[in-house]
Amino acid sequence: MVIGQLLGLSMFVTYILSKIRAYKLYRQTVSELSELSDRELADLGVSRFEITAVARKATFA
Repeated sequence: MVIGQLLGLSMFVTYILSKIRAYKLYRQTVSELSELSDRELADLGVSRFEITAVARKATFA
């Protein structure tokens, strides 16, 4: 019983840590894309208002 609870807790902590890592990557992606000029974004086929959607798709896909 105790081993099962520890395994469940371990899986929960792993899940939470993976979500934190994904969010940090999302924020980094948004930050880096936001630093690009409109011309550089256009070269990538991304408009400024799409940055968060592109970062979300790249990070959480």
